[in-house]
Amino acid sequence: MIALVRVDNRLVHGQVLVTWVPALGVEAILVADDEAAASPLARAALTLALPPGLRATLEPLGAVDWPRRAASPERTLVVVREVADLERAAAGGLPPGRATLNLGNVHYARERRQISPSVFLSAAELAALERLAAAGFRVEARALPADAPLGLDEIRRRFAAAPEAR
Repeated sequence: MIALVRVDNRLVHGQVLVTWVPALGVEAILVADDEAAASPLARAALTLALPPGLRATLEPLGAVDWPRRAASPERTLVVVREVADLERAAAGGLPPGRATLNLGNVHYARERRQISPSVFLSAAELAALERLAAAGFRVEARALPADAPLGLDEIRRRFAAAPEAR
């Protein structure tokens, strides 16, 4: 089962391993990212960073068998790099209603507005999240499991109130 799908441009790092993995009780991490999957260095770094007993795979986003992953009894944390990857995953068969789509770290860019200390969104990304929510996905923004999640309504409110980054 997919316990959480996290957008984090850093992919797997200490915050994910130390806080999210235990909070979710996951047995595996799937990094679904074309760039990292093509990099032998990224593959090696991923295996070196893992605590004992945690299984990790690194696959190009388009190669993930989303329905199989969702139906698996193995609790899995999925990490993708960008908000656009969520729509690609949904188009590839990630079923709605199974796991929350978590915005953990979406880096600053000129066309983005700050939603939280670690999440910046563009108008196109907000529209993508709205389409995903309309399709039945739960959307939230929060860096750590102990943080209060920001739902899509609050994300919209903060987006509307924030100035566009320059």
